[in-house]
Amino acid sequence: MILNKTGLQNAAEWEAKGYALPKFDHEAVTKATKENPFWIHFGAGNIFKAFQANVAQNLLNEGLLDRGIIVAEGFDYEIVEKMNRPHDDYHVLVTLKADGSVEKTVVGSVVESCILDSENDAEFNRLKEIFTKESLQMATFTITEKGYSLVNGKGEILPAVAADFVNGPAKPASYIGKVASLLYTRYQNGATPISMVSTDNCSHNGDKLHAAVVAYAEKWSENGLVEAGFVDYINDKNKVAFPWSMIDKITPRPDASVEQMLIEDGLEGMEPVITSKNTYVASFVNAEECEYLVIEDAFPNGRPALEKGGFMFTDRETVDKVERMKVCTCLNPLHTALAVYGCLLGHTKISEEMNDTELRKLVERIGYVEGLPVVVNPGVLDPKEFIDTVLNVRIPNPFMPDTPQRIATDTSQKLAIRFGETIKNYIKEGKDLADLKLIPLVFAGWLRYLMAVDDNGNAFELSADPLLETVCPHVANFKLGEEADVEAALKPVLEDAKIFGVNLYEVGMAEKVCGYFKELIAGPGAVRATLKKYVD
Repeated sequence: MILNKTGLQNAAEWEAKGYALPKFDHEAVTKATKENPFWIHFGAGNIFKAFQANVAQNLLNEGLLDRGIIVAEGFDYEIVEKMNRPHDDYHVLVTLKADGSVEKTVVGSVVESCILDSENDAEFNRLKEIFTKESLQMATFTITEKGYSLVNGKGEILPAVAADFVNGPAKPASYIGKVASLLYTRYQNGATPISMVSTDNCSHNGDKLHAAVVAYAEKWSENGLVEAGFVDYINDKNKVAFPWSMIDKITPRPDASVEQMLIEDGLEGMEPVITSKNTYVASFVNAEECEYLVIEDAFPNGRPALEKGGFMFTDRETVDKVERMKVCTCLNPLHTALAVYGCLLGHTKISEEMNDTELRKLVERIGYVEGLPVVVNPGVLDPKEFIDTVLNVRIPNPFMPDTPQRIATDTSQKLAIRFGETIKNYIKEGKDLADLKLIPLVFAGWLRYLMAVDDNGNAFELSADPLLETVCPHVANFKLGEEADVEAALKPVLEDAKIFGVNLYEVGMAEKVCGYFKELIAGPGAVRATLKKYVD
């Protein structure tokens, strides 16, 4: 069984092994798409393959779409060269359900793959051709939050961006420079409308994409490299829209156990490839069953009825409420709490932590008792039902190969939004901050985690975090079971509002965090004992 057009001709063999195959006329859809594309997606990664591409396939199967998706990859060209094209743009989606069942789907809604390389005339000219088409309604993105950044960690303009500002839209080197160049091609060929839809997991993502694109337009205009009207085109919401969205679907990297399952089915060529850019890619993707995509309904050139596939279209304010509900209360804070304490207690799978009595109680209280009272119900999703699904279906799913070590990455960058916003809402609504007992326990747990010593006294490796060099020295001298001046050592960290969203001294929470921390370092086993003491 080979994953390509020829291999899929033997449909009975695939179906006998439990694979759901595309039910539409692939050749007719491909022809129609190339002639009149309506949807191009930038970022040929796992979440796109597991979510957007599968939704399009479902709609194609039902006859609700007559064209598929064109995908473009602008970061790692080898994804297209070594995965998409050898498999004729097909991939296998393995949905890992919490009840232990598995769904295997051959996804064929991607009918063309392009490389976003301005130095390759054939590739870039094809993308320009796509952007001249009046039929093109939207370009969607999953390029990660850093994909929209034009500066490095120090706030300095990236060299490729600086060069593109000077050299113009002909052959830009930077990712967004190439996207801006394609939009300029569209402007030059009738200035027809389009929606540029970021579906990356970051706050106000549409604004981030707009800010990046308009920076090029303005610089090119200042330098006389584009027609003056191009800036107006980008800033005209009736011409180019940059809607906000909130996406949520756990899609870990391709897992070895899933790969083995597919090989045992008889599939060939399933082995993942690590590219020269260190991207881990495979012709299959594994994902959870739950998925949410809420999008601001701003599509000046129209859009297909993607709500029939499960996307939710609403106004910008509602998207913001959904995003805050998820990030500040109903999912991300719970993940972070499990990550920190999971590492300290020796867990290696997030799902296993839900079988840990103390950790389950910890996240239940943070979500239902401390967070839920101040969350705003966005209307399109019910916050309590969302938490119910997170705690009873999503996180406990034993077939999702996610780890606390992965989720603990960059925790210093997450605490302010994931917990600090709840603290601010308590203050804004006049609620008693003393009612927050477990959020400060997470703060103390993170500081204990930074010691890089687990609850048994064994050293472990901290996950990557840009502030490790800044914060770790403040806990470096603590030893389990030894007396220490905790407050003096931790004060510079606890008063840093950039980390926690608030100055913990100013809101009266620092003393509680220090007290918890003292208990957490009382000796081996103190983490477990402290959790037992406070989560009941």
